[in-house]
Amino acid sequence: MIVRKLKDCEASERRVVAANWESTRMLLKEDQMGFSFHITTIYAGTETHIWYQNHLESVYCMSGEGEIETLADGRIYPIEPGVLYILDQHDEHLLRAKSEMKMACVFNPPLTGKEVHDDRGVYPLND
Repeated sequence: MIVRKLKDCEASERRVVAANWESTRMLLKEDQMGFSFHITTIYAGTETHIWYQNHLESVYCMSGEGEIETLADGRIYPIEPGVLYILDQHDEHLLRAKSEMKMACVFNPPLTGKEVHDDRGVYPLND
């Protein structure tokens, strides 16, 4: 059994900070569960270009408000507490935070823990 506390993970190398967000990666590839689990904070007033070409992601909004715009069709989806969105088609998108948003995120395949978006909004695929 694996048991971890968010506050302990936040005080470790499992916390990754970028310009528009920070992510505490509570479950990683090394845990051998087949997915990774993260608590991510999206900073208020930011827009982040994301395109997970190598991963599928599910995101549940726990707090805050924003929107996601899918670039293929220009559709905009409001994000608020209780909303789950699933990037099941490797959807290229813009994530905008009106206020600070706390998100619970699941990635498949799992992340190793140090990933940040490249200039195309992609996380690399690590074997």
